[in-house]
Amino acid sequence: MKKIKDERLILKNLKNIRTAYIVQTMGIIGILGYDLITKGLEGMRQNPLWIVFMMTTIVSLYLSMSVGVDHENEEKSPIKGTIISLIVLAAISLIIGIAVKFTDGFGISDGFIFGGIIFICGLIPILYIHYLRTKRQEENLDD
Repeated sequence: MKKIKDERLILKNLKNIRTAYIVQTMGIIGILGYDLITKGLEGMRQNPLWIVFMMTTIVSLYLSMSVGVDHENEEKSPIKGTIISLIVLAAISLIIGIAVKFTDGFGISDGFIFGGIIFICGLIPILYIHYLRTKRQEENLDD
């Protein structure tokens, strides 16, 4: 198979891939929706398609983050943005941890666990965006 060099054909191919991805995602959502209605939430989450759906969603979001950072018009300080994001994330994690602590049937350790999980899950994208912005800043300095 020859490599496509015509930009119009490359763009058309990318649009075809995007359309196939949308159709595939809609099919997965339809199957998971059917499982949700017939088997409930636990039945839906036991379906292997749930894992496929979650993985493709996460990969898609990380890929769009790199495009979003490249699309930023102004130079943003990676350190300043990271510090602001960490402060907001810590506040959200703290609020969720306190809310869990005051929920019936949960204790302070559950609040720490829930808040910690939220913090770790939010920390990964923040560090990834920091990495992308730092890398972009270094590339701009080299040019």
